[in-house]
Amino acid sequence: MTPYYTVDGDAFIPTDIARGPWGATISGNILGGLLGFVIDRDFGDPELQPARLTVDLFRPAALAALTVRTEVIRAGRRIKVVDAHAVQDGVLVARASVVLLRRGPEAPVGIWTSPVEIPDPPDHLPGDAPMRLVAHGAGASADLTAWRHTGPKHIWVHNAAPLVEGQPMTPFTRAAMAGDVVSSLTHFGPDGLLYINADYTLTLSRLPESDEIGLSALTHYSDAGVATGTATLFDRSGPIGSGVATALLSPGFAPPDH
Repeated sequence: MTPYYTVDGDAFIPTDIARGPWGATISGNILGGLLGFVIDRDFGDPELQPARLTVDLFRPAALAALTVRTEVIRAGRRIKVVDAHAVQDGVLVARASVVLLRRGPEAPVGIWTSPVEIPDPPDHLPGDAPMRLVAHGAGASADLTAWRHTGPKHIWVHNAAPLVEGQPMTPFTRAAMAGDVVSSLTHFGPDGLLYINADYTLTLSRLPESDEIGLSALTHYSDAGVATGTATLFDRSGPIGSGVATALLSPGFAPPDH
């Protein structure tokens, strides 16, 4: 299957399937996924849990070559912080920060948390698209039409295409790509998606153990064209973390036809 990016030296070249729903630009989940991929590739450690990823989407990224540079901000015994910057033609288009925490003993039990509705995982995700999904809301659909209502919303997603040519899709890369879905999930309503996100933050207590990752919308608050939304992320074994995304009112969502 065609990857989202090919590689030319230090540059990542987006392919046609990297196009997002807001025009001829790289989709936010494909751009954020790349930042997570590079950090995971260069700083992944089995003793460290990538516990928080924040992606800032500064400006539309053209469907053109980009490079990613990284910097270790903190390297302590229990906490490591790494930043990554995506650059096109010398211009910073996106930034990510990852906090990695040293794994330790089993966590205590009996701490209260809000119950989350998790739809049954599908036997398979239909279609041959690079990103396959089943949306739940007003019924279930293989696109986002099930979200055109005022009730609860959920989704299962599977990025079937490799992110980078010749490189495996690691669990953290999958999670980094799924984190961007928080915005469309929480800001989608009866009139469709009228908000474009400026960022997203993903927190993970553990890495996903399945290729499919699910999300359940928890909150959406908006005023004067500014919105914030939160969601729970889960895999086939249960919840793995949370996501939050801020967004600006910006009608014009048009998913690419591929």
